[in-house]
Amino acid sequence: MKYRIISVGKIREPFFTEGINEYLKRLRPYTSIEIVDGLEEKTNPKATEKEIQRILNKEGERVLALLSQDELLVALDSHGQQLSSEQFAAYIEKWNTSGLARVNLVVGGSHGLAPAVKQRAGFILSFSPMTFLHQMAVLILIEQIYRAFKIIKGEPYHK
Repeated sequence: MKYRIISVGKIREPFFTEGINEYLKRLRPYTSIEIVDGLEEKTNPKATEKEIQRILNKEGERVLALLSQDELLVALDSHGQQLSSEQFAAYIEKWNTSGLARVNLVVGGSHGLAPAVKQRAGFILSFSPMTFLHQMAVLILIEQIYRAFKIIKGEPYHK
């Protein structure tokens, strides 16, 4: 199974990039995984609600343009389903045998995700009701994907 993490925002901080790259390297023996970032639309800090909706829709179009029909989209949203690491591993295992071409996991930008992206999602995942920096969410996500593969393989890491 191929995996792709789509981060609407750009991953800029070197310490996040280093952590993400470390987990990309660790995941190579288990799966093909890539990260696409920087789909965020520039926004005015004083943007109106109408302008924010326009921005979300534009970002959503960019995300959806990356997908084909035979790919699963998993949206990260604070209102999604919260899972334990073991439960997440069970989903990964199910997705690995689903026959889909790829699993895409999308992390929204500063205003979240467009309604069209959430509607297209086959699953909506939440780490917490709290809000995280998108860069931190990507690092947490890729670490949890790695942990899931270690759980599936019965290898030491998850304790």
